[in-house]
Amino acid sequence: VISENVSLPQGYSIAFSGQYEFMERVKEKMKVVLPMTLFIIFILLYMNTRSYIKTAIVMLAVPFSLVGVVWILYLLGYNMSIAVWCGIIALLGIDAETGVFMLLYLDLSYEERRKAGRLKTLEDLKDAVHYGAVKRIRPKTMTVITTFAGLLPIMWAASHELGADVMKRIAAPMVGGVFTSFILELMVYPAIYLLWKKRKLKF
Repeated sequence: VISENVSLPQGYSIAFSGQYEFMERVKEKMKVVLPMTLFIIFILLYMNTRSYIKTAIVMLAVPFSLVGVVWILYLLGYNMSIAVWCGIIALLGIDAETGVFMLLYLDLSYEERRKAGRLKTLEDLKDAVHYGAVKRIRPKTMTVITTFAGLLPIMWAASHELGADVMKRIAAPMVGGVFTSFILELMVYPAIYLLWKKRKLKF
């Protein structure tokens, strides 16, 4: 619109600056940083689990937690910014950590019953998965509560306080993402794990 309606004298030019300019710069950097972050998380998870399937199950937390990010940004009226991207990257680490713990409990329950010879039917497998998932409720809930306890005061800080605008936008994606990943890990992970082990045992 400007180029069509504004004629500039020779030697003059127009450039957009401020937050728009920063976001354009960040957008280019994030094209490298985000894939690199996901790749590093994937490699670290594989080194920990030694299984592509387990790694993929843990990585499922990423898109599910992003649902919480989108909703909380919408509810708070925040736009995408450098601070929001920083919060999302931090959230990826939390997702991977909590996902690994859930798989650990499921594996422990599964291996314990397999070694005891108590995995002869589909119901035995369901009991093992259910037991492992239930054992994870308390530590997972504690993780979510401590995360909220640390981040909610930041989100409630008055906007005029020094650095509050930036810190709120870092904390918001983590709060929303942790909430939805909490639901995923307690309800969806066990079901996926059951389907995987069911195929492996061939009941």
